[in-house]
Amino acid sequence: MEEDVELARRGETAPAAVVEALLSWDGRRRAAGRAERKGGVAVSTPRGRAAVRPDLEQVFRSAYPRVVAVAARVLGSRHEAEDVAQEVFLTFGRSAVPAGEAAGWLSVAAAHTALNHIRTGRRRASREEAAGGGDSVYPDVADAVVTLDERRRVRAALARLPRKQAIALVLRHSGLSYAEVAAALDMSPGSVGTTVRRAESALREELNRHASSD
Repeated sequence: MEEDVELARRGETAPAAVVEALLSWDGRRRAAGRAERKGGVAVSTPRGRAAVRPDLEQVFRSAYPRVVAVAARVLGSRHEAEDVAQEVFLTFGRSAVPAGEAAGWLSVAAAHTALNHIRTGRRRASREEAAGGGDSVYPDVADAVVTLDERRRVRAALARLPRKQAIALVLRHSGLSYAEVAAALDMSPGSVGTTVRRAESALREELNRHASSD
C-alpha cells in the first residue's frame, strides 16, 4: 500500500490506481480488525464497495503532502502521519465534500484524526522512538530520552486542549495562512490569531499543570 500511495503521489501510476490502492488498504485493515475481534480467525463478510468520487486521484496528488505534514505536526512521526493520511483520503473519497472545499476539509480532518490517535492511544511506540531519534547522533543517551519524553508530553497536552483550539494551532504551525485556517474552520480571519494565541497559552498551562503534578 505504501509503495502504491507513494507512486500515486508522484504521478507514476495508471489512472485510478490510487483509488484501488486506498480501497485495497481499507479492505486489509477491516479484515485485520475482524480477525482480531474473532480471536484471530478471519471471518469473510463480502461487502459492496461504496461509490468513490471521481476526483479522488487528482485531489490526492495535490493535497497529500500537506495532509501528511499536518498529521506529522501532531504525531511527530511521518509513518504514522501517512497512515492518518490514508484514512483521511479514504473518508474523503466516499464523501460529498465540495471540490472547492477539499483542501481545508482535508487539513482539518488530518489534524482531527491525528488528535484522535493520541487520545485513544492508537500509537506505535517503536515508530515514535524512531521518529524521535531520526538519523541524529545524540551525545548522551539521557538527552535523547528527555527530548522524546518532552515531545510526548507536548503531544499529550495538545490532545487535551479544546478541539477547535488544538486544530487551529496545528494548522497554523503547519504553514497555513490565517485566511486558510479561517476558511478551514469556518471562522472569521480576524479571530484566528486570537484562537491560536489562546491555544498556545492553554498548551503552556496544560504542560505546567501536569509538570507540577508529576
